[in-house]
Amino acid sequence: MIHLNRSLFHPVTFFLIGIPGMEEVHAWISLPFCSFYLVALLGNATILLVIKAEKTLREPMFYFLAILSSVDLAVSTNSVPRMLGIFWFDAHEINFGACVAQMFLIHAFTGMEAEVLLAMAFDRYVAICVPLRYTTILTPRVLIGISMCIVIRPVLVILPIIYLIYRLPFCQARIIAHSYCEHMGIAKLSCGNIRINAIYGLFVVSFFVLNLVLIGISYVYILRAVFQLPSQDARLKALSTCGSHVGVICFFYIPSVFSFLTHRFGHNIPHYIHILIANLYLVIPPSLNPIIYGVRTKQIREQVVGAFTKR
Repeated sequence: MIHLNRSLFHPVTFFLIGIPGMEEVHAWISLPFCSFYLVALLGNATILLVIKAEKTLREPMFYFLAILSSVDLAVSTNSVPRMLGIFWFDAHEINFGACVAQMFLIHAFTGMEAEVLLAMAFDRYVAICVPLRYTTILTPRVLIGISMCIVIRPVLVILPIIYLIYRLPFCQARIIAHSYCEHMGIAKLSCGNIRINAIYGLFVVSFFVLNLVLIGISYVYILRAVFQLPSQDARLKALSTCGSHVGVICFFYIPSVFSFLTHRFGHNIPHYIHILIANLYLVIPPSLNPIIYGVRTKQIREQVVGAFTKR
């Protein structure tokens, strides 16, 4: 009887559908997903190797870029192999504990990415608005403190979600209409009251919104400082430096905001569109970030080109 009660609370496994309504084309969908994943692995690994090997790339910007590449590798590796397993091998079942672990890691790593983008916006603000104080503001101690916040704050914010999931009773339903485990996707299978889960989910989203607002404020000051520069060449150089960061921010926040809005308000949008966007939100930014920074950052571009030229 004890075992039966425990099974009512926590099913042994969940069943991940993949992309609902598109099961017949899973094999075709897997091709771009696999390509994006390989690009993410190669690109972010290259960024990390170049920054580690080249001793001149020790500025705070490259320090934050290394953290971003590490987080991108973690996000894509935690989600894409599971998706490909569903698309290629019909590996739909996932252990309850593994599902909760994947949920926590995906939300924590995406939170870390939002924190890194905020840190990079602060770096650009200091570099452009108060360049003479750049080295005195972004000292090694400050960088360590920012790095700890990047990791610790998302973990502390997401950690209660594990408890909120474990407290829920699960009766019969165990089919998740998704290709990976995420908080509300699991909570909606419960036969209990998930109001607290929904409220806390909005609380978590508020951290993303706060980061986006702070990034926006920083770029208002950055643009104001850029257009006050006396030289047109200086203005173009400053805008070019910030252009790659703005592109990364857009690729990260636009799909995530769309996914959040459709999840709660887009009831007329087909479910497979929502799930497809939610998948691309985890796949596209990790693959495009190294391309954007590799092309737009002169030091990294020169090192990569030089490595291939020597070979």
